[in-house]
Amino acid sequence: MDGYWAVPDVLAFLAGRWRVERLVRDLGSGDEGRFTGATDFTPDGDGGGLVHRETGTFVWRGVARPAERTLLFRPGSWPGTAEVRFADGRPFHGLDLTSGRHTADYPCSADLYRGEFTVTDADHWRTVWRVGGPAKDLLLVTEYGRV
Repeated sequence: MDGYWAVPDVLAFLAGRWRVERLVRDLGSGDEGRFTGATDFTPDGDGGGLVHRETGTFVWRGVARPAERTLLFRPGSWPGTAEVRFADGRPFHGLDLTSGRHTADYPCSADLYRGEFTVTDADHWRTVWRVGGPAKDLLLVTEYGRV
């Protein structure tokens, strides 16, 4: 498993506070933006899942703006896995890091989001989302470090 760190229980691994740095690149225009902030994974109080709250600053074309998002991480179909949902409860993707690596697809209208999740050690993980289709041509690389 070159470079991957197996995670026996994704919800236990994610619980807590993480530093976040994200590069957003528009592959069509070449524009780049950066998000810096934090993500808190806190108990949802409803079935053993976690609420993912990300807050920080997104800089795009030289303009800095506050940014935030919320996702729900619910226990998955298999022990140690999770089902990720949007804040309104709609399904997003599954997450199985028992090998230290996972890929997920999410179709959004005519665009496809393809994510790769990798864990390098007990305190660091990364997501790489490639978004392609008629409306978008993006690369989003996010580095997480435990606080």
